[in-house]
Amino acid sequence: MATATEQNILEAQAREAGSKNHARRVRRDGKIPAVLYGADKDSLPVSVDPRQVSRILHSEAGHNTIFDLALNGGERTKAMIVDWQYEPIKGKLLHIDLKRIAMDKALRVSVPILLKGEAAGVKTEGGILEQILREVEVECLPGDIPSHIDAEVSHLVFGTVLRVSDLPHGEKLKFLTDANHPVAHVVSVKEEVVAAPEVVAAEAVAPAEPEVIKKGKQEVEGEEGAEAPAEKPEKAEKKEKK
Repeated sequence: MATATEQNILEAQAREAGSKNHARRVRRDGKIPAVLYGADKDSLPVSVDPRQVSRILHSEAGHNTIFDLALNGGERTKAMIVDWQYEPIKGKLLHIDLKRIAMDKALRVSVPILLKGEAAGVKTEGGILEQILREVEVECLPGDIPSHIDAEVSHLVFGTVLRVSDLPHGEKLKFLTDANHPVAHVVSVKEEVVAAPEVVAAEAVAPAEPEVIKKGKQEVEGEEGAEAPAEKPEKAEKKEKK
């Protein structure tokens, strides 16, 4: 099992920027291509171990984790993962973007919202708690980024809404998401409407006719095109003459 220290270190090797074939060669060697940029420095193409990247992404802070990037086993810089791509079928990491971090400069990041407690509207009124907003954008120093923000919902009943302005935060966090944006509320259970017996009986018979009409329309619009409707009156007329 990886220790916290290991999770906060990502080893990177400098590489030459190349084509898609170059990226494939990097992956064949068990690494994934990445780009390091930020801190007013030139961008640098590197390769990293996908297992180390996965450990960071699946840690408590996730992609907001600030870690030490060890370049070629030597020089270290604070960095974070700002973008990543997965292979859609097998789910393997394909590429990541890394950003150098200055610990004395504020960052804008999205932090998950975790609902805590049992809403009164669920417990006593039979409602359902619905979470509308799952992340909130904040601005803070890198060392003050929280892994998540707890939102107490036990007071929520029908008609009350938990908003961004109700989320707990100290002086170190500045919320950038609209303060009035709803986070969660209690909604009623959607009940099935029981129709009257005569309505049910009518609906049971009604679908047969539209289904026939639909199939007929599809046949008309098929290979025969517009010629199909014209045949019916002609056949009817011939029968009357006979």
